[in-house]
Amino acid sequence: MARNLTTGAPWRVILIFSVPLLIGNVVQQLYQVVDAIVVGRQLGIDSLAAVGATGSLLFLLLGFAWGVTSGFAIPTAQAFGSGDLDAVRRSVAAGTLLTGAMSVVLTIGAPLIAGPALQLLQTPEELLNEATVFAQISFLGAFAVMFFNYLSAVIRAIGDSRTPLVFLTLSCLLNIGLVVLMVGPLDWGVAGAALATVVSQAVSVVLCLEYIRRRIPVLHVRRADWRVSRSEVVEHLRLGMPMGFQTSIIAIGTLTVQVALNELGADAVAAYTTASRVDSIAVALLSSLGLAASMFAAQNLGGQRPDRIRRGVVQATWMSIGAAIVIGAPLIIFSEQLVRVFVGDGSEAVVDAAAYMLVVDGFTYSALGVLFVLRGVLQGLGRTVAPTVTGVVELVMRVGAAIVLGSAFGFVGVVWSNPLAWLGAIALLVPAYVIEHRRLGRMRVEPLAPTPTTPIPIVGPVDGSMNVDAVVTGSIPAQDPGETASRRRARDTDSASSM
Repeated sequence: MARNLTTGAPWRVILIFSVPLLIGNVVQQLYQVVDAIVVGRQLGIDSLAAVGATGSLLFLLLGFAWGVTSGFAIPTAQAFGSGDLDAVRRSVAAGTLLTGAMSVVLTIGAPLIAGPALQLLQTPEELLNEATVFAQISFLGAFAVMFFNYLSAVIRAIGDSRTPLVFLTLSCLLNIGLVVLMVGPLDWGVAGAALATVVSQAVSVVLCLEYIRRRIPVLHVRRADWRVSRSEVVEHLRLGMPMGFQTSIIAIGTLTVQVALNELGADAVAAYTTASRVDSIAVALLSSLGLAASMFAAQNLGGQRPDRIRRGVVQATWMSIGAAIVIGAPLIIFSEQLVRVFVGDGSEAVVDAAAYMLVVDGFTYSALGVLFVLRGVLQGLGRTVAPTVTGVVELVMRVGAAIVLGSAFGFVGVVWSNPLAWLGAIALLVPAYVIEHRRLGRMRVEPLAPTPTTPIPIVGPVDGSMNVDAVVTGSIPAQDPGETASRRRARDTDSASSM
């Protein structure tokens, strides 16, 4: 159901919007968690390490796709916030065409480079074959990943964060059944684990399309809407490409970490992979607040409510810090028990190393939570420079830690690459948002249109006075969701002059 984020207490709106995102992010990470548990216990540590060895490469390309499609939905959210439904449909058309073009390139090109890329990353020889198979099948399903991310993003752009959760949950349940079947009875190995995820994502795409056709007319693209202008394409690329490149820049840093891990051996890869599976669930909870803040900022920018954006950012930041503390504490306390869910007995070196990583990350989640909120808000406002530069900062910090600290302290040094990258990005995002915060404070605030429950005071007989007891009790015409703010003002002025 579409939801306008330009009314209501900012913290409450962001929280309500983020809860389905939070659950959805956890469910999405459950894909990888289930794969890791089944692969680790059914096929062994080497197969688990092989799947983990593909993580950075998959993140580099599929992460780019996720960032781009999320950026394509920002103009949709801004148009919806302003009430311009024609612009909403044109935005959906432009985003769909661009997503389709990019998915073709990625689906054809990525499988061809998977093997050489893994060799370039110095993947251990004993892991290379399985890692290549897993990566190739995952890339062949890139179209499903891109379109599910894009469809989910445009549905969220109109304020509906619940529907993508429903489809994601159904897809996850299907994934669980398929991965158990394909890795277990069918004995398809890591290929089965990758194929299960691809099939479940494709099912999600079909479900989203059918739901939009039946239930969300505001997203129905008409024939005329497909004739998008060059300026509209450029605007979508302006917002989408930096978000994709930002994700890829971060991914390059994780590739460097992967190389450092590969040089430390299979146990180090398995430990990092295992800890990352647990860590990804915690990170998903924090990223949901950042995504909610992004959509909140985009809609309120379209609705000309900079005052709400300023209040919402402060409130979302405090919420993210509180969430980071609540999430980090269990990881610190129960780190070893969580790791043993994945690797079982007989791998004490892997357990100890993975548990250490969870403890370090658990203590530094507050920085990550603030990072997600500030970066999400800047992206929602269409500010692409600072978020992209923070990606470069993360790259430098992550690479430096992996190379320098990894060489000096081994796995312990590599573990610190993530927290140091988060802190480096925060050092840039805070002043960037402070500048934006001041700019928002100078913007004109669009007056709220009256609603059927809003009493309208009548100006009294004395200049400058107001008779607060005299209110209009008659009905007020319901607002057309497609009516722009300027049209609402003109209509309200006409109504007032006729009284």
